[in-house]
Amino acid sequence: MVAYSNFIKRLYLSLQLMELDFINNVNEFDESVVRLYNFNREEAILFRNLIQIVIIENTTRLDLSSIPFIENRNCNLILGLFKTDEGILSSDHKTFYCALTKEAYINMISLLDPFCIKDRKGYQYLYDIDNPIDFLFSPAGSW
Repeated sequence: MVAYSNFIKRLYLSLQLMELDFINNVNEFDESVVRLYNFNREEAILFRNLIQIVIIENTTRLDLSSIPFIENRNCNLILGLFKTDEGILSSDHKTFYCALTKEAYINMISLLDPFCIKDRKGYQYLYDIDNPIDFLFSPAGSW
C-alpha cells in the first residue's frame, strides 16, 4: 500500500480531482446516491486499482478521504469487506460505509473496466442491491 500511495502522490499533480458527494432523494421512491464523478480514464484506473489492491488483495478498508485525487464535497465513503452484500449505509448522511463481499468488489472491478479503457460519457451503478442508497460512477456527474 505504501508503494502504491507514493505512486498516487507522484501522479497527483497531473490529475484532476474526482469528486464525491451525496444526493438525497433523487426520485419519487426516496432513493439517494453517493456519486463519484468528474474524472477521466487515468483517475478511473487509479480508483479501480485501489479497490483491487486495498480491498480485494489486502482485505483492508479503503477510506476515500485519504485518497489525494478524490475531493469529498459533502460526505465521506469508506469501502470495506462484509459477510453479506449490504450496499452503502449511513446513520448521518455524512459518513457512508460500503459493505460488500469480496465477490461484489470483484464484480465492481469489471463494472469499472470500460472507464479504464477509454474516456467515456456514460455512467455506471457499482452494485445492484435492493438498498435505498446507490453508488454512482459518472465521469460527467450525470445519469
